[in-house]
Amino acid sequence: MRIIRIFIILLFTARSVAASPEFWAHEWPETDFANTSVESWIVILSGGPSKDGIPAIDDPDFIPANSVTQIEGKEPVLTVEMDGFAPRAYPIRYLIWHEIVNDHIGGLPIAVTYCPLCNSGIVFDRRTDVGTLRFGVTGKLRHSDMIMYDHETQSWWQQAIGEAIVGELTGTTLRSLPAWMESWESFLSRNPDGRVMAQPAFDRAYGRNPYVSYDSSYRPFLYSGEFPPHDIPPLERVVRVGERAWPLSRLADEQSVTEQGITITWVSGQASALDQASIGAGRDIGNIRVKDSAGRDIAHDVMFAFAFHAFWPDGHWMLSAN
Repeated sequence: MRIIRIFIILLFTARSVAASPEFWAHEWPETDFANTSVESWIVILSGGPSKDGIPAIDDPDFIPANSVTQIEGKEPVLTVEMDGFAPRAYPIRYLIWHEIVNDHIGGLPIAVTYCPLCNSGIVFDRRTDVGTLRFGVTGKLRHSDMIMYDHETQSWWQQAIGEAIVGELTGTTLRSLPAWMESWESFLSRNPDGRVMAQPAFDRAYGRNPYVSYDSSYRPFLYSGEFPPHDIPPLERVVRVGERAWPLSRLADEQSVTEQGITITWVSGQASALDQASIGAGRDIGNIRVKDSAGRDIAHDVMFAFAFHAFWPDGHWMLSAN
């Protein structure tokens, strides 16, 4: 498997030994490790970087979408559209290096999150019963999925499920918001007056993929759990809505599926961010939209099959029309 330099660094610096709260206490003195829903500490591993070693972005700048020239047409962006506000695109070329963006749309505080190792891109409402939270990256993984933390209580949060798993807020869940991955040209053609997140002021190889060929590998990085059933490859993408998962291969074949009260459509034209060294050169995985019976976009995720199985072991695999 071809891997560029940054992924080699992560691979060789990752500590796969079992850890414990005592091991982490020096880095996390304010985290309440006695309060947790984690079944065993052995499932939490270091991905290599330390706390904030992957820097989240706070309150990014935005520029007019029709003024952008550096983003290639097939590159993926995470789109958020809310009534009364200009649509926003958060390019994966930035999220792949930062993983979390703390932002506001009007008075709504949101967290735009992307875990490359699970291909999980979810937008959360940052408001909770204890106030509005600001999120960062712990550098830890559980089932190869990013563990976030909030600055206010130093609690740890599982990105794929939007739930606090360690600390004062254990058991608290975040509300996920309608958002979707699509190609830059798809966003721009629909929203010529939209806004796009400006390039962050960090020294990163934006537009490059630090996980070359990852989504065609046999085994996920730092994952030791069960593989999915039904002979589904661990790194096949699935569209998750609640506790149901539709394989992307099925959706690409059928292009439109209506079942369980929702309609999922697939249209070609989006590059995989986790394939070639240049994000925009990745193979075509298509654009997904998920709508309810009234035609409204609904919250969903396009994640790898192994991650769905890890977090929803009793989930429903939508392999054919029911």
